[in-house]
Amino acid sequence: MNLVIVESPTKAKTIQKFLEKQFTVLSSYGHVRDLPKSKLGIDLEKGFLPQDVIPSRARKNVGILKKEVKKAETVLLSCDPDREGEAIAWHLSEVLELDGKKPYQRIVFHEITKEAVNEALKNPRKIDMNLVDAQQARRILDRIVGYQLSPFLWKKVARKLSAGRVQSVAVRLVAEKEREIEKFVPQEYWQISAELKKTDGVPFEAFLAKKSGETMPRLAIKNEKEAGEMTKSLQEAGYTVSEVEKRPVKRNPPPPYTTSTLQQDAGRRLRWTAKFTMQMAQQLYENGLITYHRTDSLNLSQSSLYSAEKFITENYGKDYWPGFHKRYKAKGRVQEAHEAIRPAYAEKTPEKIGKSIDEKQLRLYELIWKRFIACQMSEALFESSSADISAGEFLFRANGQTMKFDGYLKVYPQKFEEKNLPPLEKGDLLELLKLSKTQHFTEPPARYSEASLIAALEENGIGRPSTYAPILSNIQEKNYIEKNDHRRLAPTEMGKVVNDLLVRHFPEIVDISFTAKMEEELDEVAEGRKKWPEVIEEFYGPFENNLKKKYQEVSKTDLIEETDKVCPKCRGKVIIRLGKYGKFYACSSFPKCRYTESLKDNSLNVSCPNCSSPLTEKRTKRGKIFYGCSSFPKCNFALWDKPLNQKCPKCLSLMVETKRKQVKCSNKECGFRVEK
Repeated sequence: MNLVIVESPTKAKTIQKFLEKQFTVLSSYGHVRDLPKSKLGIDLEKGFLPQDVIPSRARKNVGILKKEVKKAETVLLSCDPDREGEAIAWHLSEVLELDGKKPYQRIVFHEITKEAVNEALKNPRKIDMNLVDAQQARRILDRIVGYQLSPFLWKKVARKLSAGRVQSVAVRLVAEKEREIEKFVPQEYWQISAELKKTDGVPFEAFLAKKSGETMPRLAIKNEKEAGEMTKSLQEAGYTVSEVEKRPVKRNPPPPYTTSTLQQDAGRRLRWTAKFTMQMAQQLYENGLITYHRTDSLNLSQSSLYSAEKFITENYGKDYWPGFHKRYKAKGRVQEAHEAIRPAYAEKTPEKIGKSIDEKQLRLYELIWKRFIACQMSEALFESSSADISAGEFLFRANGQTMKFDGYLKVYPQKFEEKNLPPLEKGDLLELLKLSKTQHFTEPPARYSEASLIAALEENGIGRPSTYAPILSNIQEKNYIEKNDHRRLAPTEMGKVVNDLLVRHFPEIVDISFTAKMEEELDEVAEGRKKWPEVIEEFYGPFENNLKKKYQEVSKTDLIEETDKVCPKCRGKVIIRLGKYGKFYACSSFPKCRYTESLKDNSLNVSCPNCSSPLTEKRTKRGKIFYGCSSFPKCNFALWDKPLNQKCPKCLSLMVETKRKQVKCSNKECGFRVEK
């Protein structure tokens, strides 16, 4: 009997279907060894050696695997094809005492199909210790920062805070974007347009573009007075077509998905979080429907290119096939041995597999399938037209665009606007139907969404495919970043304070270029060009010295703000302190006097239906907002949805507003809701 070990039971079940009876496939249920939670777990005096332990949740399963290993002729470690998977395979070989005692092999594949699994069995290898070392170096670096810098924040700011080597950089990006928005001063500008037509022709719109031969910048017309003076002179001008241009425009299909672009697209198109996108992708991968979903490569296998060609020509026609296989090259340092994210089988359309998976899995599969097929299709063809219209010293421009061939857009629709210009020729005289002047204001920079923050992290070389989702999830769970009603990310009060403290006292930890350089060094370890202890040593020496110094320099009182308020309990002085969820009023005599009060007015002007006390906004221990009675614990009335000062016309219960701005009755049995 040959024993195959993978990480997940779902993956084990899928692989078992492809293998003969002499193979048994079992799951390790994730990591079988990890750093201990109760202490740092790294020997700082002896080369940063990790003191790995078997987590309690894994002990029973490790025992089962050890028994099965004794029965097996050969053990095949088939963990995921990335650094983390390689590390899990190495930990398994250590825990199960395979090296030297039991024949074992490492096999990898990027899709869970019969062909891929059989090909992997023909090409076994040993564990790649360079990849293991790179993953180990990342774990150690993250552990050092997390376990040594977090206690500094507990002592100097507030309990239960955390710092992270990469998460803190992500918080900095969001915090700095917020500062840009706060500093932004809108500028007024005006735009002038003309509605024109040829005699008996179709009206069209043109916009003022030049004055005296010079292009007018967007802010050229600063106020209504200037706009009015221009429109007055333009009212008397003659309008003549001075130039007409038509040209073909090709629109190329986008490349196949990487982890980053999949998370971004799912965020924009499906409104999913990065974390949920990866959960769905994991399920699709383990069920053998897509290739491995943690990748920064745009590489595509030769067999997948042929299958795409066959599908396109048979289903859409030869015009939709460009006549060659399109290959894409990713920017920067990537693992080209990996593949992009694509369907395992081109012929398995979303319609064909729709009944075999749930609705959410299908929505993501449809994105992946369409993107892959589209990336091998012909470009879309448009005709772009423009006309310059002279009006005295001014020049207007009209633009149009029409689609001539949809190409890849047949499969992968993208937004574009078709706009027809009427037939125009140089020298045509035009009739002015209407002049319009429109007021505008410059917009502040947009806050990050999850999608755009992932794009910024990738662009700056921060993190890797496996880290984007955990980073975004972590900084929100830690209450450093929150989402507003438009799903945009903004720093919390605590996020701003912690970021400012780290920027001031630990600049390298939150420095974008420094963090990107660390990622490059980890890549060098993975390629065997650098030893992992060197990377840790170069980082730890300066970090340790600075941390010791900052314990002496930084005082918690630096973050306390004085007020004129008097404590209602002991008549002492009230100050503003910083807690896990932001600033709050507290008695300066703490812990003798434990008086606290919210800095903002959390009352809702809504009475509790049980005891008539005011309802207030509150938070759970994990930071989730809810609404409860101010007389708690005497009254324990609470709601997740925001209560409104109105009663249900059907049952007289409180009406509430959901996060999606839907107004409904708080009584689930009633079911009354206000239709938009």
